[in-house]
Amino acid sequence: MQKKSIRPLALGLLVLGVLARVAPHPPNFAPVGSLSLFAGARLRGWMAYLLPLLLMAVTDPLVGGYSVATPFVYFSFLLSVWIGTRLRASQSVARVGAAALIASAQFFVISNFGMWLGTAMYPHTMAGLAACYVNAIPFYGPTLAADVLYTGVLFGLHAWLSRMVATGEQVPQPA
Repeated sequence: MQKKSIRPLALGLLVLGVLARVAPHPPNFAPVGSLSLFAGARLRGWMAYLLPLLLMAVTDPLVGGYSVATPFVYFSFLLSVWIGTRLRASQSVARVGAAALIASAQFFVISNFGMWLGTAMYPHTMAGLAACYVNAIPFYGPTLAADVLYTGVLFGLHAWLSRMVATGEQVPQPA
């Protein structure tokens, strides 16, 4: 019975994340990496992989469109879902935090590789690839901060709300 209550809860939290993506936010401070990680950890099967793809396909036109790196970005989010699947049996803060750091780092590597490969901004040499990564470092800070923050919010809210549902506790009402 508890498993059935977790899926709607997870989907509800993911909807909140979608709203956070389309809401105004600083550049590179989006919840999609965290949503992908969370989807992998708390949703099963094809739904976990489909949700981030749909989120991106629907919201990309609203927040800036597509680029040559888009397939790499989407692949990276699918990889984050896979990383999240490694958290299904865990509620460990350390494991969730480590997964957020790993997902953020692989997004940096893969998405910037896509920019280097798909544009003429950098020569297609090892020096050009290195320059691409070096020039992308300032964009990594907000991405990492968003991944850590949104991962904490999503997993923390899910754990708290799951306990409330499982124990039948009432959410405290403001006085």
